Amino acid sequence: MLQDTQSIRFYQRLTDAFVELWNRGYRTDDMRMYLDGYLAALRNSNAIEAYLIHRLEEEATRYLYDVSNFVVTQPQTEKEAGYY
Repeated sequence: MLQDTQSIRFYQRLTDAFVELWNRGYRTDDMRMYLDGYLAALRNSNAIEAYLIHRLEEEATRYLYDVSNFVVTQPQTEKEAGYY
């Protein structure tokens, strides 16, 4: 679990980017490359400590491979929602 505020901000940016990439048609392999580049940039910039980058990678990877984060929901019709 991320507790550092800066790490949480990076995580939110990453997950928002994953959803945007998914909506554009990119899939897991492409998003994994995006994540690798993002983490490499964080390591080179020394934006946060190395152990925080490792935790960020674990959490972002968990998000990326959780299928429920990218399920497209279909809007309900009035009949399905119980409005007759």
